[in-house]
Amino acid sequence: MEHLSSAMEQQQDQHQEQQIQWRRDKVQELCSKGYSQREISQVLQIGLATVNRDISYLRNQAKNNIRKYVDETLPEEYEKCLIGLNAITKEAWNASQQTEDKREKIQALSLAKECYSMKLDLLTNATVVDDAIRFVSQKSKEKLKSFTSNGNKNHEESNEPDYDGEDKDQGEQKQEEEAVETTINQVF
Repeated sequence: MEHLSSAMEQQQDQHQEQQIQWRRDKVQELCSKGYSQREISQVLQIGLATVNRDISYLRNQAKNNIRKYVDETLPEEYEKCLIGLNAITKEAWNASQQTEDKREKIQALSLAKECYSMKLDLLTNATVVDDAIRFVSQKSKEKLKSFTSNGNKNHEESNEPDYDGEDKDQGEQKQEEEAVETTINQVF
């Protein structure tokens, strides 16, 4: 009997989760169409606080999706593009050397030139570079804050002065540079 009631509770929970997801999808759809929170509340016949919570949830979900994209997808796709362009460039050079036909040779060299141009554009694309720099800076600041807060706790525990021979600002700067370098290596 307990197994039956447990199964029914799971079905009810799933149904409730589906309803919440449906409602959030509708809230997002209406937001994208320019409806105000009050209008969404009236159309869906739900409380204004519920609409507000759903919008807050959707914003956080969007932030997490973007963070995941920048952390995982973008570096991987970026690397694939660079590897692909390198492979195409190599094939174009091989083709230009293996043929005696001037037209084919010019086409192969043109393809190699285009690959170099695309690779340069990819490597110097301001948006990608700016996003990567912003991401790296944010990660290094988070690591530095974490390290500093842990370091302060450790320093407070031992009431001894710090005699490591480095100026505190230089030590923090060195730690920040190391954190940035580590994060850059993780991103790319």
